[in-house]
Parts: sequence; C-alpha cells; structure tokens
Amino acid sequence: MLWAALLPDAQPAGSSPSTEVLHGTATWALQYTPRVAVMEAQAVAMELAASTRLFGGKRRLVERIRNEAGELGLRAPSWAPTSLAALALARAGLTNGFGKPLEQVLDAIPLETLTAARAHEATLSRLGCRTLGDVRALPRGGLSRRFDAQLLKALDQAYGLRPESHAWVPLPDRFAQRLELMSRVELAPALLFGARRLLLQMCGWLAARQSGLTAFTLRWCHDVMRSKTAGDGGELTVRTAEATRNLEHLSRLLAEHLAKVELKAPVGDLELIADEVHALEEKSGTLLPDAVQSGESLALVLERVAARLGPERVLRPVPVADHRMEWTTHWQPAAAPQPRTMAEAGGLPQPGFILPRPLKLAVQADVPLYQGPLLLLSGPHRIESGWWHRRRDAEGHEREQTVVRDYYVALSEHAGVLWIFQTRLDQERTAWFLQGVFA
Repeated sequence: MLWAALLPDAQPAGSSPSTEVLHGTATWALQYTPRVAVMEAQAVAMELAASTRLFGGKRRLVERIRNEAGELGLRAPSWAPTSLAALALARAGLTNGFGKPLEQVLDAIPLETLTAARAHEATLSRLGCRTLGDVRALPRGGLSRRFDAQLLKALDQAYGLRPESHAWVPLPDRFAQRLELMSRVELAPALLFGARRLLLQMCGWLAARQSGLTAFTLRWCHDVMRSKTAGDGGELTVRTAEATRNLEHLSRLLAEHLAKVELKAPVGDLELIADEVHALEEKSGTLLPDAVQSGESLALVLERVAARLGPERVLRPVPVADHRMEWTTHWQPAAAPQPRTMAEAGGLPQPGFILPRPLKLAVQADVPLYQGPLLLLSGPHRIESGWWHRRRDAEGHEREQTVVRDYYVALSEHAGVLWIFQTRLDQERTAWFLQGVFA
C-alpha cells in the first residue's frame, strides 16, 4: 500500500481546516486515484499503489504531488503504508515512512500524533509514555481494560496489523469551489494568486472526469467594510477556443482578463465555477513523432532513422496476401514498398493473438483437448495454400511450405474461445493444433 496524507499549511494549533479547503483538496486528489478520503476532518488521504504505473512510476508521482500540493497551500505530503501512519507522520512533520520498517518510524514519534492516543494523553503521560512506541509497549490486556477499545484498534491500524476502512470521496458532478483569501486584495491582477489555487483544483477535477472546458467564471466578494455603492462583488467569465484543462494556458488567459478589471472595493473571497465542460478524447502515446504536431510524416521519419542506423535495422510489419496465418504478417525494411492486399478470411472470425508455433493438442474419442474437451463453435474453414512457397531446411534441401488445414473456432471451459485447426494428409493421420486465442 502507498498512502499519502495532506494537511493544510499554516493551520492554527488545535483548529481544523475549513470544509471548503478539505473539499477542494479532495477534489484535486481524485485525478490520481478514486480512493480518496477525508480523515478526522483535518486531512486528506489517498491510496496510490494502483496509480504509480499510470503516472510514470512512484518517484515521478511523488514529485508531481509534492509540487502541486505546495501550490495548493498544503504541507509536503507524508507517505506511509497505512493512512493512519501517514497522518501521524504529517502531524509530526515527517514525510517518508518507507525509509525504515514502519514499526521503527512510528515508535519514535510523539503519541499525540495519533488521535486515539491524544484523547488519553494526560493519563498516558503519567504512565511515562511520550511516544507511540511507549504506548505500544504497554501490556495489551491492561490497555484494553483501562482505555477504550478505539486506542488499541487505532494502534493496530496504524501499524498495519488491522485493516482500515474509509468512506471514499465521490467525484462531484459540478465544480464550484470557494477560497477565502489570506488578506484583502485591492488590485484585480493580485487575485490571480488565489485564483490559481482554484484553477489547479478545477484542472484536477477535469482530469478525473477526463474532460476539458470552454468557459469558466471567477467570482469575487467584496469585504464587509465597503462603501454602499461598491456592491457585493463581481464576476468574470473566461472562454477558450477549444476544450482544455491546461493549467498554464487557463492561468494566462485569466491573467489577461484580470489586467482589464478595476475592483470597486477590497476582495476577501473568491469562487471558481466550471461552466461549459466537454469530454476530451485522449490520444494514446507513441514512440514516434506525431505528424500533426511535428509536421513530418511517419514515412519521412523512418527514412531518416534508417539512413542513420542502416536499412536492415529499421523494420516494420506489413500484411501479406496469404491464407496461412503464420505468413499473413511479414517484417521488411521500413523503406521497402508495402503490399496493398491481404488474403480474405472467408467470413470466419480471426483471433487477436497468434502463438509463435502451433501447439499440438491431445485427442480423446476424436475430440481435441485443451484444459478439458473443446466444443467446436464454427467451421470447418479449409485452407490449402503454400505450394509455391519453398524454403531450405537445415540440410540444405528445398521443401514446400504447403499447408492443408481445417480451421475451427472452439470453446474451452477454462481457456475461453480458441482458434484451432485439424491437419490433413499428415503422415496418413490427422492431428489437432492450437494456433490462436481470441481476446
């Protein structure tokens, strides 16, 4: 497990962050994982073990969350194998719970970092307990009799000895987030500092929804100590030519619009609303340049790479007009002309995965076996091809590559839908082979 705990920065001792701050932080965190929870109305925790590959590995994910957390006015996230351990480390001002065994890390931090222990801090301190390790060293029987059951449960959950349960934060259908500014702002361009935090939360919400927007509205509320003619506040709607969730682009657009605004009174609160939201069609990544972005076609890129590395080192798969499954794809130099025709499959479904070599199947009572008896769903589809194709064997003799096969679509109780064939004229007897698997 990989848990991260996020606490608001510069929070007064003994006070809890506002509901708006926790809600905004949780909404931003949903872009990284659906497993986001608000803990004890003080922190936001998220479980990220299943998201590391999606964001390029643990190191890059940790660095990205750390950078964005700073922009949101949060402390550096604390990492641990359990959510309670991550929260305790955050309260203790520590960030890494993976450098040592979890027991060693938690045993050394003050007991008040765990809420269940903080409730009994006066009694535990009189017993000589200063750290979680001191509390954990007390006899469990005495702890369960003298204190409530929540203390032992929280200790076991923090140390990973008992499973944790959380109420996951749902993804809101609409984004409308408020922010109270740290001080009153009198110039409109200065609103961008607080508005950028809201933009970052909105971009996280859009990423979780796999969407972008073409319009958003920034509203501001004037300070209560204002003139009667100033009004309650104002608003500004920003529109984009196409749907986007690029933070820097939206920030630049907002800055250009704020530069033309004149505030009638000091501003104390902001609100950001996503007005026009549209689904974005994600483009899959590629190892080769995109022709639209680079202005260079794939053929020209391959020619340049082949000239640098040699034509025999740059190959590409091309379809071949051949009914034999193992010969329908051929690797050739990228610069060579590509065939334009393929063999027709005769209407029979084609498998998504082909074995490197056909696997011979056992037969029982004329029924082929693969993890149990196979049920033939469709076929036969006969192929007699390859009489023109000759290849030299290991002894240097030329042999024909003729195949005479009856293909079937078969169903296995355990392996799913398979692509099998039965040979003909094979040493005066037939045999069954598995050649492909349907996705």
